Amino acid sequence: MRIIFATGNENKMREIREILGDIGPQILSMKEAGISADIVEDGDSFEANALIKSKAISKLCDDIVLADDSGLEVDYLDKAPGIYSARYMGEDTSYDIKNQAIIDKLDGVPDEKRTARFVCAMAAVLPSGEEIVTRGTIEGIIGYEIAGENGFGYDPIFYVPEFGCTTAEMSAVKKNEISHRGNALRKMRDKLIAAGITK
Repeated sequence: MRIIFATGNENKMREIREILGDIGPQILSMKEAGISADIVEDGDSFEANALIKSKAISKLCDDIVLADDSGLEVDYLDKAPGIYSARYMGEDTSYDIKNQAIIDKLDGVPDEKRTARFVCAMAAVLPSGEEIVTRGTIEGIIGYEIAGENGFGYDPIFYVPEFGCTTAEMSAVKKNEISHRGNALRKMRDKLIAAGITK
């Protein structure tokens, strides 16, 4: 039994292996499993998009398929970029540009109105066809400058007051302990163990 994670993002795969590394099945990316698919994520929620991906890949193999959809919600921007986080300002736009654009849009906005959260929905489709969905979040605020090199995506502008730094300034271990993806993955691990899938 293998777990195929529906992503080609190496940073994401590293986080997944660090968090799920103690369970039984081998964890492979789509590329490592020799699976290629062009999936249109046209759901209206993080959960819907995660399920679209996991169900599409499950039709191409007999393994457990995991997929996630995650993004940044900025309250001042009516929860944008939200489910469009990866495509915000165009898929080929660098995150340096995206991050600076969000900072610029919040120019002059005080801390109490800079609230934001990372959201991650995790969806599994088992060989039996059973679907399992979990959600993880982490609350913070949008920082005033890009800071940190340990993360990716919107990590350099996501400031967590409790720790006094952005998630890009945290160690990988600390980030995995508190991150939205870490939270969603740990919930998923518990559900997979309860379903008798893992050790």
